[in-house]
Amino acid sequence: MDGGLARRGWLPCYIGGAVFAVCMAGTTLPTPLYSLYQDELGFSELTVTVVYAVYAFGVIGVLLLAGNASDAVGRRPVLLWGLGCAAASAVCFLCATALGWLFAGRLLSGLSAGLFTGAATAYVMELAPGKGSPRAAFVATAANMGGLGCGPLLAGLLAQYAPWPLHLPFVVHLVLLAASALLLFALPETVSERRPFKTVRPQRPGLPPEVRAVFRPAALASFVGFALFGVFTSVSPAFLAQFLDVDNHAVSGLIVALAFFASIAGQSAVGRIGERRSLPLGCAGLLGGLALLACALWWHLLPLVVLSALLGGAGQGLAFRAALAQVAAASPARHRAAVISTLFVVAYTGISLPVIGVGVLSGHIGLQDAGLVFIACMAVLVAYAGVYLLRRPGGVRT
Repeated sequence: MDGGLARRGWLPCYIGGAVFAVCMAGTTLPTPLYSLYQDELGFSELTVTVVYAVYAFGVIGVLLLAGNASDAVGRRPVLLWGLGCAAASAVCFLCATALGWLFAGRLLSGLSAGLFTGAATAYVMELAPGKGSPRAAFVATAANMGGLGCGPLLAGLLAQYAPWPLHLPFVVHLVLLAASALLLFALPETVSERRPFKTVRPQRPGLPPEVRAVFRPAALASFVGFALFGVFTSVSPAFLAQFLDVDNHAVSGLIVALAFFASIAGQSAVGRIGERRSLPLGCAGLLGGLALLACALWWHLLPLVVLSALLGGAGQGLAFRAALAQVAAASPARHRAAVISTLFVVAYTGISLPVIGVGVLSGHIGLQDAGLVFIACMAVLVAYAGVYLLRRPGGVRT
């Protein structure tokens, strides 16, 4: 079976991308459901942000402790573990009669994403004809961000128009995970020389001196881009309900999904725009998205929320793909994995700590003002990164 699929051109790559997307969809599946959990279990907006952020700690932990595991034991075993963690997460949400179930579900979801992020990206590219082609890299990128976007869209539609809103989305996801596991068994293993799991060593983040000038603006842009996604996926449904009277779960899920789909469009444009231009342009897009979000919070206008998701998502896509490429190119080969791991740690810190900050502030000054404080802080960071990029030697030449 392995050999048959291996001979079918791009099909294995696309199947690997589909499996990647299914796993990542589970990490954003609860997004439009948090308001229902609040009504059911009676917790605050701060608790919502902490529950959401637990996911990032799971991702960071796996990236640091076992991010290179698939290089040793093979891609398929690690991805099967990831699917297992995703299934366990869905079961926790199905059993969520108390807050502890939500924390456990989010932590397991973070573990699954941490296992998939590196291993699935490498696997999808290795399954493609002419391994490592730009087309294969885009399949991996689209699967990652597309899956993240499909999660809230699927959950929102099911919660709004189907029965059992807190159960059916996770039942559907379990079915998709089972199908993904079967597809994974049909794909070939791409690591030819496998070693025992005991040979896996934790990856320590590292930053050689020659990378620091490139890393600083790349890390700031990545931090802000992921922070923007964090706010969209944790508190935007609450804002839509409280200030815009949008209590349709499908609409809130769609708005969150638009940010991730726009990121795919932004990442796909990097090849045409060029990496050096894409990073400052991405910073400009993030700044514009933050400005639109501030206006939406101030004037309570739904169209501005949508435009913020589109512009901010496109900016994140441009900035992050360019940041990843520039940091990888500037890193010495022997330190490249450690430097990339450091960039991902910064990015996933961005998706957690600022979101918790919004939750803490919202308890004291309200959700609207907390959002405005968040936007001001992120705008300062991304503006600094953009100015630094424009002033550095070489400007924005391609």
